[in-house]
Amino acid sequence: MLTIALLALLCASAYANAIQARSSSYNGEYGGGGGERFSHSGNQMDGPITAIRVRVNRYYIVGLQVRYGKVWSDYVGGTQGDMEEIFLHPGESVIQVSGKYKYYLRKLVFVTDKGRYLPFGKDTGTSFNAVPLYPNTVLRFISGRAGSLINAIGLHWDIYPSECSSC
Repeated sequence: MLTIALLALLCASAYANAIQARSSSYNGEYGGGGGERFSHSGNQMDGPITAIRVRVNRYYIVGLQVRYGKVWSDYVGGTQGDMEEIFLHPGESVIQVSGKYKYYLRKLVFVTDKGRYLPFGKDTGTSFNAVPLYPNTVLRFISGRAGSLINAIGLHWDIYPSECSSC
C-alpha cells in the first residue's frame, strides 16, 4: 500500500512539473567568432525594452545600446559610423528579431507587437530569424560578443514584466 501511495505521489509531482508554464527561451548566437562577451541580463530588472540605439557603418552593425525602462545599458561595440535610435511606444514590445551576418553582424530588424518593422544595417550575409519559443513572450534582453564591431548577438525572451515603476 505504501508503495502505491509513493508511486501516486511521484506521478502527481511529475505531472505537475510537466504542465508548469514555461516562458523563457533563447536564440543565438548569430554572427562570427571573436570579441568580448557582454550580457544585459541584469538590465532587464530596470524594466522592459523601451528604446534601442544601433551604430552602423557602410558594412556592419558597429555598436548597440538598449534602454530598459528609463535606464540605458552600457554601450557595446565601436565608435565609427552613424548612431540610429528608435523608441518603442508605451506597452510596445519586440516579438521578432531577424538579421544578417558574415564574420560580424551586418543587419538587424526588430519587429514589434504593434506591427512596426525597425531595420538597421545592410542587407547582405547569412540570414537569421529569431522568435520566442513560448507564446505571449517578448524580447527581454540581449547578449553577445563585441569589439570594434558587433561580432555576434543572442536574444533572450520572457514574459513582459507585470510591474515596472520606472517605465
